[in-house]
Formats: sequence, structure tokens, C-alpha cells
Amino acid sequence: MLNGIIWAATISYPFLVWFSLDYIQPRYLALALAGLFLLRLLFRHPSLPTGKAWSLMLAACPLFLLVIALVNETRWLLAYPVFVSLVFFTVFASSLVYPPTVVERLARLEDPDLPPKGVIYTRKVTHVWCVFFLVNISISLFTIWYGDPWLWSLYNGGLFYVLMGLLMAAEMTVRRKVKASY
Repeated sequence: MLNGIIWAATISYPFLVWFSLDYIQPRYLALALAGLFLLRLLFRHPSLPTGKAWSLMLAACPLFLLVIALVNETRWLLAYPVFVSLVFFTVFASSLVYPPTVVERLARLEDPDLPPKGVIYTRKVTHVWCVFFLVNISISLFTIWYGDPWLWSLYNGGLFYVLMGLLMAAEMTVRRKVKASY
């Protein structure tokens, strides 16, 4: 139940911000969301990945929301998706420097005896995700700079998820072909 509420808040974040800009101070929305994310951190499901990178990622989001609550600025609320993509980029990129990569770890959950070809493939996929997050950061920053709350909500609350889903679907298709080759 708690996970469902947290995921709903995460996905609807851009729309919550868009609808509340004229009615609620950024501080209150940020505090409510930080509380939800802290609950997620405290009641983390044991099947979720562990390690320093994942713990950092889970802790960084509520900390950033607490900073937003302190500064009480709308622009900082709008920058939250940029921050999240930056954290994901950092986790994925650091796994390229300190292997195994995030994608390899996830692949080994399905196939513990991942062959060398699979490791090479997961490394390439990790690069693709890094580029995806950098592009998302750029587009999200543009939507903040452009200054249209509707455009910001449309991209960060809809188009981003569609693009991420398309990338996942494309990767699954390519993965099947790569797995068939070994």
C-alpha cells in the first residue's frame, strides 16, 4: 500500500507541482513528498537492490526535497526531475567506472552465469542509459528555462515516461536477439 502511494506520488509529481503552484507554497509540497520518500527508504523491500549507489540514490531524493522546503522556491520544485535524472546518471556512470554495471547486476538476477558477451552487452546498455539521462536533464532544464508550467508538466510528467518506456522496449527487443546469439 505504502509503495503504491509512493509510486503514485513519484509519477504524478509534475502534475502535483503544476496544480499546486498557485495554491500551495513549494515548502509544503516538498515536505510532504520528502516524508513519503523517507518512508520508502525506511520500509524498503528486501528484494530491492542494495549497495552504496542504490542507498545514495534513495537517500538523495528526500534530502533534495528537504532543501527545496528550506529555500521555498518554485524553480527548485521544477528542478526535482533534473536532480533525479542526475542521480540516476551518477549511479549508472559510476557503475561503468566501478563494475559490475547497474544493468549487469540486473541481468544477473535473471541469469547468474552471464557470459562475457552478455557482460559486454550490459556495459553498452549502461552507456545508452547514461546518454538517455543526460538528454533528459537537458530537456528538463530547457522546460524550466522556457518558463511554461504546462510544457514542463507535459514533458516531465508524460513524455519522459513514454521515452523511457520506448527505450526499455527497444532494449528488450535487442536483448532477445543478443541472448539468442550466445
